Amino acid sequence: MAVSDYDLIQAWKQVLTLSKLEPAHIVTVLTSSSTHPQTLSTALTAIGLLGATANRLDLQPVNAEKALSRDSLAYLGTTPLTGNRAAIAALKESDLVLDLMTLLFSPEQHEILKAGTKILLAVEPPEVLVRMVPSADDKQRVTQAARKLQGAKHMHISSEAGTDLRCPLGEFPVISEYGFVDEPGRWDHWPSGFVLTWPNERGTEGTLVIDRGDILLPMKSYAQEPIHVTVRNGFVTNIEGGVDAELLSEYMASFKDPEAYAMSHIGWGLQPRAHWSTLAMYDREATIGMDARAYEGNFLFSFGPNNEAGGQRNTACHIDIPLRRCTVSLDGEAVVRNGKVLDGFAYGKS
Repeated sequence: MAVSDYDLIQAWKQVLTLSKLEPAHIVTVLTSSSTHPQTLSTALTAIGLLGATANRLDLQPVNAEKALSRDSLAYLGTTPLTGNRAAIAALKESDLVLDLMTLLFSPEQHEILKAGTKILLAVEPPEVLVRMVPSADDKQRVTQAARKLQGAKHMHISSEAGTDLRCPLGEFPVISEYGFVDEPGRWDHWPSGFVLTWPNERGTEGTLVIDRGDILLPMKSYAQEPIHVTVRNGFVTNIEGGVDAELLSEYMASFKDPEAYAMSHIGWGLQPRAHWSTLAMYDREATIGMDARAYEGNFLFSFGPNNEAGGQRNTACHIDIPLRRCTVSLDGEAVVRNGKVLDGFAYGKS
């Protein structure tokens, strides 16, 4: 259902206020040919209403000749900032960058963040943004989960479908995504609501079963039959199943990069306003699937890069897969059981 400009402006004002935007701040809105016009116009209006200075930086798309999909997360090679010193300088001089283009997994983004600039990604359709406008409660819940994950040495994921995966932890930081940027040098994504980390290099062992109804991203499809994935020494060594398994396997192979098969981030969803079913309501090109990534109680895992966490793997292949009905345990204590988060968090109490 369409969203009024008023509602989206109010949503932007809430996000920008939570992000501690002040009248003296400079905001650069990063756009491309795929930027939603209503998201852009309402962002500029909200910035003006809060008294800050707004600039727009529009960059040309890249990677079209390499990617197999129009999804902005389907190929993580060079970005429109690669070699673009003028654009990088402008972004580093900004207090806040609103990324309406999708700048991810790039050394340029790290450089900008290290300068103290905050970056907020917002590329989902306006109605998704409004439904999942972040709150202080979202931060409290995600931060609480992050503290628990931060001290853990081992994550075990299991399910009745057959998943049995063991991941040693500790080499990489814990990332909290709650939808706004309230500290210098922070990156986040509106909408979101989950916690994640990366398993120790070459330490993950076991089996992942992508069951019927689980979601494959960036394919943006629900698996129609189980896919059995074997992981040894932190890398996928075998993918078995029917047509869905063949599609996943062929897609990963198309990158011709052994690092595409590495375990990447792992974590669980904490956003009650995100829904497993939402992807079925959208055209594939209308969304990047943040409902699927963030819905409460999922186990979200990824194959591919770890350079976002300070690692050396920068493969262009990035695959996110949220599983339903898993049990996620940290050092033997369940934090999610059969797809239900066990934190007892109550919204509206903070």
